[in-house]
Amino acid sequence: MASFNQHRLDFIDYLKIEKNASPYTIKFYDGDIKVFLLFLKTEAVTTLKDVDYLVVRVFLTQLYDRNLSRRSVSRILSCLRSFYSYLEREGLVKLNPFLHVNLPKQATIIPSFFYEEELAKLFEVSDLSMPIGQRNQALLEVLYGTGIRVSECVGLKLSSIDFSIGTVLVLGKGRKERYVPFGEYAKVALEKYINHGRLELIQKSSNSDDYLFLNARGNPLTPRGVRYVLNKIVEDASSTVSIYPHKLRHTFATHLLNEGADLRTVQELLGHENLSSTQMYTHVTKDRLKQVYMDSHPRAHLSDK
Repeated sequence: MASFNQHRLDFIDYLKIEKNASPYTIKFYDGDIKVFLLFLKTEAVTTLKDVDYLVVRVFLTQLYDRNLSRRSVSRILSCLRSFYSYLEREGLVKLNPFLHVNLPKQATIIPSFFYEEELAKLFEVSDLSMPIGQRNQALLEVLYGTGIRVSECVGLKLSSIDFSIGTVLVLGKGRKERYVPFGEYAKVALEKYINHGRLELIQKSSNSDDYLFLNARGNPLTPRGVRYVLNKIVEDASSTVSIYPHKLRHTFATHLLNEGADLRTVQELLGHENLSSTQMYTHVTKDRLKQVYMDSHPRAHLSDK
């Protein structure tokens, strides 16, 4: 199995160096390949070249026997398809046995989002006279006002913000850069935080980096820290709604589409590589359109008369 593991390590290096894959992606790809290599060992398959469509079908059956979700099975198959595509390009195998294996159909998942009334309460609880309150308000405004991922948010630096044109430079997946605009509320919150609260926080640390969002000790805020901050905001608002960074991203996209933004624009703002990733939000907007229709059209309901 030594050669198998070497191929795995070479592929992981390829993902890191050439594809600029995120640590999250690399972690799952590596784990999925290890699962497959362990399966090959139990099936006495000694070389990657010996993997054919029949072997893949047996592997797929075992995945379903483990009661994995369709999403997990799809992820594993997609990973192995990419792995074998890499092996094929390197001349290590002649054919990709995963190429014609159909991925399981995914259940339609409608992303959860905040209604405007729910969201409004969250913007009213931070103590704007305190550095932490200023930071929390700016964080909330940026996450909702730009729709960026939490990993992108904690990576923002002071130099990422251009107040003259109201945009933030975001480093997204695959280290791809994109400019995302922000509105007046985010601008006001950011200026207050940067000019006051952040200056107080940075004095508590010897950190010379210009990261935008800092924790109470003056160090860069982490993704876990962002989740803690958001949960604290919900707690202070005495709200029963659940919150997580991606829910604000869902809300950003949903509100834009509900107000008439086109799908391509939202795709670009979110930094989605494929339009299909953005299309999941159309399920929400269809529900919204139907509700508006049923509430507004004179002949949407039968008369009681």
